[in-house]
Amino acid sequence: MRILGIDPGINGAFASIYKDNITLHDLPTAGEGKHRIIATAVLAHQLKELAPTFAVMERVHAMPRQGVSSSFRFGQAFGAIEGVLGALGVSLSYVTPATWKRALGLSSDKDEARLRAIQLYPAAAENLQRRKDIDRAEALLIATWARDNIARGETDAA
Repeated sequence: MRILGIDPGINGAFASIYKDNITLHDLPTAGEGKHRIIATAVLAHQLKELAPTFAVMERVHAMPRQGVSSSFRFGQAFGAIEGVLGALGVSLSYVTPATWKRALGLSSDKDEARLRAIQLYPAAAENLQRRKDIDRAEALLIATWARDNIARGETDAA
């Protein structure tokens, strides 16, 4: 079973776990600055090659004090990812940050998640060294949560 974990957003990432192999990717984008969007054709190609059995994406919502433009861009990215997965026929579930972080013994501290991912997957440490690699780490931890919990039906699936 190849599991895909997704930390959505324009700066997001996805990770797959298959047996002892993990793969980390930043979400592909096109454009510059405020005009960046998810490069859906590239994402579709990457996911088609990975051939995930199912995917789990972090269920997120607009944040207080986040601007309308930022919220719209985030929603656009979230929907693009859902659309690509749907077009590829990949089953998708959702998990809240509180659920997967609690299960892995994490607080809301972003760097704590990055360090936990390195601890659990030392072979991936090279791709998780920078503080800005947090999205990769969170995608990997979401996939880890899914691997450990999906069989028991513990998703927050919509």
